[in-house]
Amino acid sequence: MAELVERWPQIVGDGIARNAWPARIARDGTVHVNTADSVWSFELGHRAAEIAEKLGVPKVRFAPGPLPEPDAEPVENPVEVTPEDDERARAIASTIDDEKLRESVQKAVSLSLARGRGNPPI
Repeated sequence: MAELVERWPQIVGDGIARNAWPARIARDGTVHVNTADSVWSFELGHRAAEIAEKLGVPKVRFAPGPLPEPDAEPVENPVEVTPEDDERARAIASTIDDEKLRESVQKAVSLSLARGRGNPPI
Protein backbone atom coordinates (compact mmCIF):
# COMPACT_ATOMS: atom_id res chain seq x y z
CA MET A 1 0.00 0.00 0.00
CA ALA A 2 2.83 2.43 0.83
CA GLU A 3 4.34 2.05 -2.64
CA LEU A 4 0.93 2.58 -4.24
CA VAL A 5 0.28 5.74 -2.21
CA GLU A 6 3.73 7.06 -3.10
CA ARG A 7 3.20 6.49 -6.84
CA TRP A 8 -0.47 7.58 -6.95
CA PRO A 9 0.03 11.30 -7.85
CA GLN A 10 2.49 10.48 -10.64
CA ILE A 11 0.18 7.83 -12.10
CA VAL A 12 -3.12 9.73 -12.03
CA GLY A 13 -1.90 13.35 -12.01
CA ASP A 14 -2.22 16.07 -9.39
CA GLY A 15 -5.81 17.02 -10.28
CA ILE A 16 -7.15 13.53 -9.68
CA ALA A 17 -4.87 12.98 -6.66
CA ARG A 18 -6.46 16.01 -4.95
CA ASN A 19 -9.90 14.44 -5.38
CA ALA A 20 -9.25 10.69 -5.14
CA TRP A 21 -6.92 8.71 -2.88
CA PRO A 22 -6.27 4.98 -2.39
CA ALA A 23 -7.97 3.71 0.75
CA ARG A 24 -7.19 -0.02 0.83
CA ILE A 25 -6.29 -3.08 -1.18
CA ALA A 26 -8.72 -5.99 -0.98
CA ARG A 27 -7.63 -9.62 -0.74
CA ASP A 28 -8.32 -10.12 -4.43
CA GLY A 29 -5.96 -7.22 -5.30
CA THR A 30 -8.70 -4.69 -6.02
CA VAL A 31 -7.64 -1.18 -5.05
CA HIS A 32 -10.45 0.74 -3.36
CA VAL A 33 -10.14 4.48 -3.87
CA ASN A 34 -11.98 7.15 -1.88
CA THR A 35 -13.19 10.14 -3.88
CA ALA A 36 -14.26 13.66 -2.94
CA ASP A 37 -17.84 12.96 -4.06
CA SER A 38 -20.03 10.74 -6.21
CA VAL A 39 -19.30 12.78 -9.35
CA TRP A 40 -15.60 11.94 -9.06
CA SER A 41 -16.49 8.30 -8.41
CA PHE A 42 -18.64 8.19 -11.52
CA GLU A 43 -16.09 9.90 -13.76
CA LEU A 44 -13.12 7.87 -12.53
CA GLY A 45 -15.17 4.68 -12.77
CA HIS A 46 -15.07 5.14 -16.54
CA ARG A 47 -11.27 5.20 -16.39
CA ALA A 48 -10.93 2.33 -13.88
CA ALA A 49 -9.44 -0.16 -16.37
CA GLU A 50 -6.88 2.38 -17.60
CA ILE A 51 -5.87 3.33 -14.03
CA ALA A 52 -5.72 -0.32 -12.93
CA GLU A 53 -3.38 -1.08 -15.83
CA LYS A 54 -1.09 1.83 -14.93
CA LEU A 55 -1.06 0.69 -11.29
CA GLY A 56 -0.44 -2.92 -12.24
CA VAL A 57 -3.45 -4.19 -10.28
CA PRO A 58 -6.38 -6.33 -11.43
CA LYS A 59 -9.13 -3.82 -10.62
CA VAL A 60 -9.82 -0.36 -9.18
CA ARG A 61 -13.10 0.66 -7.53
CA PHE A 62 -14.08 4.23 -6.68
CA ALA A 63 -16.50 5.38 -3.96
CA PRO A 64 -17.01 8.64 -2.04
CA GLY A 65 -15.04 8.67 1.20
CA PRO A 66 -12.59 10.58 3.35
CA LEU A 67 -9.48 12.00 1.71
CA PRO A 68 -6.21 12.93 3.42
CA GLU A 69 -5.81 16.55 4.42
CA PRO A 70 -3.75 18.49 1.87
CA ASP A 71 -0.30 19.60 2.95
CA ALA A 72 -0.18 23.23 3.95
CA GLU A 73 1.57 25.18 1.24
CA PRO A 74 4.47 27.24 2.54
CA VAL A 75 4.30 30.99 2.29
CA GLU A 76 7.06 31.90 -0.14
CA ASN A 77 7.47 35.62 0.50
CA PRO A 78 5.94 36.68 3.80
CA VAL A 79 4.91 40.32 3.84
CA GLU A 80 6.66 42.50 6.41
CA VAL A 81 4.53 45.31 7.78
CA THR A 82 6.48 48.42 8.75
CA PRO A 83 5.51 50.81 11.56
CA GLU A 84 4.60 53.34 8.85
CA ASP A 85 2.15 50.82 7.32
CA ASP A 86 0.59 50.26 10.74
CA GLU A 87 0.26 54.00 11.35
CA ARG A 88 -1.38 54.66 7.96
CA ALA A 89 -3.73 51.72 8.47
CA ARG A 90 -4.65 52.96 11.95
CA ALA A 91 -5.48 56.39 10.50
CA ILE A 92 -7.59 54.89 7.69
CA ALA A 93 -9.55 52.63 10.05
CA SER A 94 -9.91 55.22 12.86
CA THR A 95 -13.40 56.32 11.78
CA ILE A 96 -14.87 52.82 12.25
CA ASP A 97 -16.85 52.62 15.50
CA ASP A 98 -16.99 48.84 15.95
CA GLU A 99 -13.72 47.80 17.64
CA LYS A 100 -13.46 44.30 16.11
CA LEU A 101 -14.25 45.59 12.63
CA ARG A 102 -11.77 48.47 13.05
CA GLU A 103 -9.01 46.02 14.08
CA SER A 104 -9.78 43.71 11.14
CA VAL A 105 -9.76 46.57 8.65
CA GLN A 106 -6.56 47.96 10.14
CA LYS A 107 -4.82 44.58 9.79
CA ALA A 108 -6.05 44.14 6.20
CA VAL A 109 -4.95 47.64 5.22
CA SER A 110 -1.53 47.17 6.86
CA LEU A 111 -0.94 43.96 4.91
CA SER A 112 -2.21 45.53 1.71
CA LEU A 113 0.13 48.51 2.07
CA ALA A 114 3.08 46.23 2.79
CA ARG A 115 2.23 43.95 -0.12
CA GLY A 116 1.89 46.96 -2.43
CA ARG A 117 5.49 47.98 -1.70
CA GLY A 118 6.68 44.65 -3.09
CA ASN A 119 4.57 44.89 -6.24
CA PRO A 120 5.33 48.17 -8.04
CA PRO A 121 2.83 49.24 -10.72
CA ILE A 122 3.45 48.08 -14.26
